[in-house]
Formats: sequence, structure tokens, C-alpha cells
Amino acid sequence: MRRLLTLLCLTLSLNALASSAVVDKTQMIDKVLVMKSERKLYLQQRGETIKTYRISLGKQPTGAKQREGDLRTPEGFYWIDWRKPSDNYQLSLHISYPNARDLARAKQAGVAPGSMIMIHGTPVDEEYPEWFFHTLDWTEGCIAMKNADIREVWSLVKDGTLIEIRP
Repeated sequence: MRRLLTLLCLTLSLNALASSAVVDKTQMIDKVLVMKSERKLYLQQRGETIKTYRISLGKQPTGAKQREGDLRTPEGFYWIDWRKPSDNYQLSLHISYPNARDLARAKQAGVAPGSMIMIHGTPVDEEYPEWFFHTLDWTEGCIAMKNADIREVWSLVKDGTLIEIRP
């Protein structure tokens, strides 16, 4: 019995140590990388990918956002600059779109660049379950994820984190 108890304590200690090592490693996410063509969001630390998630994009996923209402997801370098719980989409992280380049392009074209680009969850809808949204590009330009995934990203990505969105 004593040997079993010692083994159990050792196992619990090792599990706690391994668990804390994972948490420590992921607490320092310094970049979010979105690869639109892959429908993937990568959480990175010092150039190493720590976690990968499947995402959905705007209804017009090809090409960078040009103007308000074009249903495209932006491309370029931005920041996660604030966050909020969302009644419709679980949790949401705001992307600092438009940047200076986006503003200049929109001004030259004489259009509004758009705003309120977020990384967010999926609607809870009895008629359309989460898996239905997860297989489509359905947003108005945002980046959407499963609700369990956005909860995890919310906890790992701090305000001020760089986000790069590539074609």
C-alpha cells in the first residue's frame, strides 16, 4: 500500500510539473499568424508554432479587404488591441484594422476602409449547429473559430500581440 501511495504521489507530481511546463510555454504567445489560404490560425512563440486552429473567413475570402462591406478579411500586420465578450459570437479579440496602409489605400479609392475586424467564436444557434459554421466562410470579414478554440485563444493571447494575416 505504501509503495502504491508513493507511486501515486510521484505520478501526480510529474503530471503537475508537465502541466505547468505547457502553461508556461504557451503564456508567452508573441505572434498570431493567419494563413487565409490554409484556413489556419497559428499561435507562435519566438517563431515556433505552439498551437494551430481551423478558422473561417469573410464570405469573399480571396484578396485583402479593400473597403467597408466587401466581405473580405484583411491582409497585413496588425495588433490584437482589445477584447470583449460577445452576445452573438462567444468572445472576441479586436484586430487593429485599418492600419496606415489600409487607410491610405481606401482614401485613394475614395471609400471607407471598414472597421471592427475581430477574431471571434461561432453563434449558438439551434437551427445551425457549430459544425455547420465551422466548415464555411461566413463572416463579414472577421476570423471565426469554434467556441472552445476562441476560449483557449482568449486565455493565451494578450492585448498588444502582433497578428500577421497572409493570403
